[in-house]
Amino acid sequence: MSASLILINGRFHTTDRANPFANAVAIADERFLEVGDANDVMRHRGPATQVIDLAGRTVIPGLNDSHMHLIRGGLNYNLELRWEGVPSLADAMRMLREQAERTPSPQWVRVVGGWTEFQFAEKRMPSIEELNAAAPDTPVFVLHLYDRALLNQAALRAVGYTRDTPNPPGGEIVRDAAGNPTGMLIARPNAMILYATLAKGPALPLEHQVNSTRQFMRELNRLGVTSVIDAGGGFQNFPDDYAIVDQLARDKQLTVRIAYNLFTQNKGAELQDFQAWTRLIKPGDGSDYYRHNGAGEMLVFSAADFEDFLEPRPELAAGMDDELEKVVRHLVEQRWPFRLHATYDESISRMLDVFEKVNRDIPFDGLRWMFDHAETITPRNIDRVRALGGGIAIQHRMAFQGEYFVERYGAEAARHTPPIARMLEAGVPVGAGTDATRVASYNPWTALYWLVSGRTVGGLRLYGADQQMPRATALELWTSGSAWFSSEQHQKGRIKAGQLADLAVLSGDFFSVAEDDIKALESVLTVVGGKVVYGAGDFAPLAPAPIPALPDWSPVNAYGGHYRPTAARAALPHLCAGSCGVHGHAHGIARKSTIPVTSHTGFWGALGCSCFAF
Repeated sequence: MSASLILINGRFHTTDRANPFANAVAIADERFLEVGDANDVMRHRGPATQVIDLAGRTVIPGLNDSHMHLIRGGLNYNLELRWEGVPSLADAMRMLREQAERTPSPQWVRVVGGWTEFQFAEKRMPSIEELNAAAPDTPVFVLHLYDRALLNQAALRAVGYTRDTPNPPGGEIVRDAAGNPTGMLIARPNAMILYATLAKGPALPLEHQVNSTRQFMRELNRLGVTSVIDAGGGFQNFPDDYAIVDQLARDKQLTVRIAYNLFTQNKGAELQDFQAWTRLIKPGDGSDYYRHNGAGEMLVFSAADFEDFLEPRPELAAGMDDELEKVVRHLVEQRWPFRLHATYDESISRMLDVFEKVNRDIPFDGLRWMFDHAETITPRNIDRVRALGGGIAIQHRMAFQGEYFVERYGAEAARHTPPIARMLEAGVPVGAGTDATRVASYNPWTALYWLVSGRTVGGLRLYGADQQMPRATALELWTSGSAWFSSEQHQKGRIKAGQLADLAVLSGDFFSVAEDDIKALESVLTVVGGKVVYGAGDFAPLAPAPIPALPDWSPVNAYGGHYRPTAARAALPHLCAGSCGVHGHAHGIARKSTIPVTSHTGFWGALGCSCFAF
């Protein structure tokens, strides 16, 4: 059989234990045809075969985020100013001031997650006074994880919060001595006030939402991501809020494969949601690019254990068990896979009691189910998960919240939060992800850095050698490990004959670069289904031409996505049509450039977080 694409002269790390290394691959009909050396692979060259010389670069299977919120994140990506990876508050505020000047009324400047004050050289958040000075007339909304939001005076006017506005249930509008709102909103005990306030901002029109979702997928492709499992989210109603991604799937414009879970939206009526959905759709419906994956991560609202490590562990409601049992019983009867958000072991114990009760009546019998997060799960409960055939999807939330956890529970407890090594030792399937976009960064290399180094983005060492992951293991969690969570372990996650031809050619060698340099890795050539979806530098001409972000004032046009040092940001790296001396051909120079850091004065204080997967 002739190949459509052959890649040669690469260092392929396949994650296939029967054939762990190769230097060439042949691809046909969207799958790997042969994986081996160039002599064997080139036998599949035909008159129409495209051959690409990788010049010795490291190649990995396409990365697969086992838990993120791409569908919702894509609708808003073009609206959001990203502080992910920004090295100083001075840089962050400069970006905010510039964006405020270009943002037309009545639009807002929105900084929505993916950052923490610990990443800044100043080790603090901005003050509301600084936000007011930077944008006196343009509304500014800055979300700090799921703990709180900062609004400038223009934003307070836009949302209509005054001294007469009562605190909503589950949230606090912080006030000054005269009773006037200061601009700080606190999620206490849940983040509904933050979501509801953010939702007051103007949305993009539908045609811009299409562009925004495509921009977000391109950004993920730039980082080597080729698949995600979308965990639903608050204010993400099915099927209405899936119209854009449905359209992109029909138009064959998806460049990231999406398996999506359905997240109940109706507190007190969760069972009715799932009863309606199980009549409407079945797990696996769709294609290799867009397919339904079951229920969750919210199954019932009473089972949501919000994690705020500066506050005591929450106690789930007494009625949670009965409510959860009704939903799980229905899902198991319908043979629907499910996933459930769970942070604390105490919550997990009660949830497992429910699962084991249902299993005695209606055996799970291989039904795919999983916990998300599980930061403080104990060995006993890990074994119970294994006995029921479940898996655990872990994310790098501790990379953004580790300092808070240590402050409350101590460094020793943090050494096993989450206990990934124990999960693997017990034989529990583990998949890695980010929980992006509102909590941790969507950048997989930040997550891989955390797994390998055991450090937060602020540099705090959390884990000893026993909990740090070897690089090959960390890569497996991000590839073949994640594939289990969408029942696609025989389809993706390995560079192996017969599997879907998804891969990333890296800017550096993940297996040998210094730990700190892992954070700066990205893809220079991303392939999905045997088609080049992204290229940089010498590979840029092989990729589809980029499209500008809409609207033209979008922060994406000025800064791209995740922060990248030097003037490359202003030149829109990766959107270069021709040669690019800053980005495509001089990565090393760009990354080693110095970053000006100013304004080290002041301290906002150790703010807690209450991030949750909505």
